[in-house]
Amino acid sequence: MRKLSDTIARLTAMHNAAFEVTDTASAGRFSELRDFGSNPGMLKALTYLPKSLGGNAPLVVVLHGCTQSAAGYDIGAGWSEMADLQGFALLFPEQQRQNNPNLCFNWFSPEDSRRGSGEALSIRQMIGAVVDTYGIDPSRIFVTGLSAGGAMTSVMLATYPDVFAGGAVIAGLPYGCAATIPQAFDRMRGQGMPREARLSTMVRDATDHAGPWPILSVWHGSGDATVNPANATSIVGQWRALHGANVDPDLSEPVDGYPRRVWHDQEGREVIEEYSITGMGHGTPLDTLGDDGCGRAGPYMLDVGISSTRHICRFWDLLKNDAVDPRVARVDSEAADRQVVPLRRASKGDGGLSAADDPQQRKTSPADQTNGIGRVIEDALRAAGLMR
Repeated sequence: MRKLSDTIARLTAMHNAAFEVTDTASAGRFSELRDFGSNPGMLKALTYLPKSLGGNAPLVVVLHGCTQSAAGYDIGAGWSEMADLQGFALLFPEQQRQNNPNLCFNWFSPEDSRRGSGEALSIRQMIGAVVDTYGIDPSRIFVTGLSAGGAMTSVMLATYPDVFAGGAVIAGLPYGCAATIPQAFDRMRGQGMPREARLSTMVRDATDHAGPWPILSVWHGSGDATVNPANATSIVGQWRALHGANVDPDLSEPVDGYPRRVWHDQEGREVIEEYSITGMGHGTPLDTLGDDGCGRAGPYMLDVGISSTRHICRFWDLLKNDAVDPRVARVDSEAADRQVVPLRRASKGDGGLSAADDPQQRKTSPADQTNGIGRVIEDALRAAGLMR
């Protein structure tokens, strides 16, 4: 059981992160991939190859959110840390301001969200170049992303399901749900979403692929005011029918104090998992403390006591000698504390589009929740500068 002091330490670390990461902050860790193809989406490609990389290694493609750089998202989520430990390669497609002034991947643009075109094709070309150059195992290629990067992850899984063994969508949206900017904002608010059957048909119609389909990990904060949590339900629904999974989850369990739901295919294999991070706002869930700490807290990088990066790697079977059973739930009184974590207010820029572009989009998320937790916790948070 974590103590109140540990919770306060996490919140203080979040508050003091000073996460003003620039491209040069970790430039030495990355190599730029050049001449990887026609690059119709005009994206930049960065790679990270750990010293422990061996032959026939897996590849993880990581897609940042709006206003973020590849380096900034890597520092926050800790993907290169995990690559060093587990020996897989990383590819970071990076958006350019000439394509989108807020550095969002254009997941809602028909030109950029279909097979053989735009940004989707650019990312596919990058993957092909990395596989050929570094001897990557083509059967172990995965993709993940946050927010607009999460929505672009949905695009890549739908348009190139033959390429990916699995994906992880964090605070993202389902494939094909929007084709214009107004539609994109509506879907971000949870409005006008197509029915699940239609969403599944969109994936089937995106290619002539007949399966097997990539496995999927879905993460969303229940307090997300930028991308409505209903999108997580739609993403699960979009892929559940493709896998032939039941409507209801086959397993519900607490992991690190948060709800995890699991769907199996006809062979009993876990094919979809969904984490709902109670009370969390818009961002990537982190656990930065302790021996297994990973990443660094900052804007949209939220230390809430669970590492999405580590659990995603576990779901994809990328962890070597992993002695931690995800079914051993660490259920303690901190679960209540997590509902009142004063998460960073949503600011314009991350959610697929800039909130400044939408007059109906609120500039900040709702006030931090208190949910009746005692004054002692509130006083401690105020003392840490985390509440007013």
